[in-house]
Amino acid sequence: MANNGSLAFNYLGSSKSIRNQSTTLQYRSGQTIFDQGDKADAIFYIQDGNAKLTVQSKSGKKAVIAILRCGDFLGESCLMGRTLRASSATAIRASTIIRVKRADIVRILHQEPAFARVFTSHLLFRIGRIEDDLADQVCNSSEKRLARLLLILADFGRQSTPEAGIPKVDQETLAEMVGTTRSRVSFFMNRFRTKGYIDYNGSLHVHATLQAFLFDG
Repeated sequence: MANNGSLAFNYLGSSKSIRNQSTTLQYRSGQTIFDQGDKADAIFYIQDGNAKLTVQSKSGKKAVIAILRCGDFLGESCLMGRTLRASSATAIRASTIIRVKRADIVRILHQEPAFARVFTSHLLFRIGRIEDDLADQVCNSSEKRLARLLLILADFGRQSTPEAGIPKVDQETLAEMVGTTRSRVSFFMNRFRTKGYIDYNGSLHVHATLQAFLFDG
């Protein structure tokens, strides 16, 4: 079943005026999509790939606040009148991302109620995801946070047939997203591979059995 993000974009893509003004961009793993403090004048849609949202304090401390995947929008806060980005977005694998100007989205939200309903559903879904992310960070062990992250990257729960393999994400990046050390991530990844939860050689294959581990106990 299509998710709300893809439904919203399919609807958006049916509008010729919007389609003609959108820009499709290719990002490398680790490439910045936008920086905290940048002008907030567009929203982005992940057509393929993954991205992370991070915030940085004045003292330089960084935190990952969300992991985004195919079908997700990012930068939606510009629709609330926010003029500057409150977070940074970075691709965490090779990604195809579509940029649409804020003015175009605002116009279609006003002119096409059906799109507005679908987009609102997407925003509610994202709020639920943020709550889940917060609960995961506060309540789960770093091993289970890593398991949940791997399932997100493989799109388990988002599509009926998850990706058989996804490009390997380096362990330093995984450690940053989970909030632990690279050595701990290496230990957990080796344990997941030994237990048959993942295959991790050249590309990352996540198996459904990892879901059982995540929800066990």
